[in-house]
Amino acid sequence: MKRSKHEIFSEILEICINGASKTRIVYQANLNFRTVNPYLQILIKNNLLEASQESHILYKTTKEGSNLQETISQVNNALLHE
Repeated sequence: MKRSKHEIFSEILEICINGASKTRIVYQANLNFRTVNPYLQILIKNNLLEASQESHILYKTTKEGSNLQETISQVNNALLHE
């Protein structure tokens, strides 16, 4: 079954709670390097994810991103139990 964009956004936000590299996001969210970029750009543009430059770029979920991820999870859980 194909995942919705909302589910992918939620997965990325979950993966990045404690910070994650693009490689980690790609493998854990089961995406590829070409398809992950638009998702990351949208999340960063909407202040749901931040990118920090250290030795490599690390993506971290913001407070607003955490709130959104939690809300999406609650909705998905409610729909699965109906």
